[in-house]
Amino acid sequence: MTFDQVNKRIKTCAEQMDARYGKVVFDEWAVVSLAEQKGRLLSYFGPRKDGFQKNFLDDAGSLRAGLLTKQHDPGDFEFSRHAIGTGFESFMVLGKGMYLICNNTVQSMDAITKDPLWLGAQVPFVELSDKVRSDPVTL
Repeated sequence: MTFDQVNKRIKTCAEQMDARYGKVVFDEWAVVSLAEQKGRLLSYFGPRKDGFQKNFLDDAGSLRAGLLTKQHDPGDFEFSRHAIGTGFESFMVLGKGMYLICNNTVQSMDAITKDPLWLGAQVPFVELSDKVRSDPVTL
């Protein structure tokens, strides 16, 4: 899939997750490239674009090791249950060296998942993962 296609799918995913959850699940969505040992922000939606770039390594927190490993396939994702504030809650592999970062700058993943509506809100995220798995993003 193309970069434009995945950005549209990410937007749709965010809208569907929020609708099923009844409020914002992730207020920060970013596509980053970590290819060739260089980090680049490819697209961003959220409240702190400059802060996102500036604090990326710190905010990656417990997800940093997963982001830097080469053992993930497109569509794979990880969650951090205890990230708080600007610490990233999740990433999804979009393609070679390309990741979707999802974050809630107010709540932790642990708090989000305590709401029973979280179960339904996961469906669009998993559907996005399946689409990426079958058609990885290429630049």
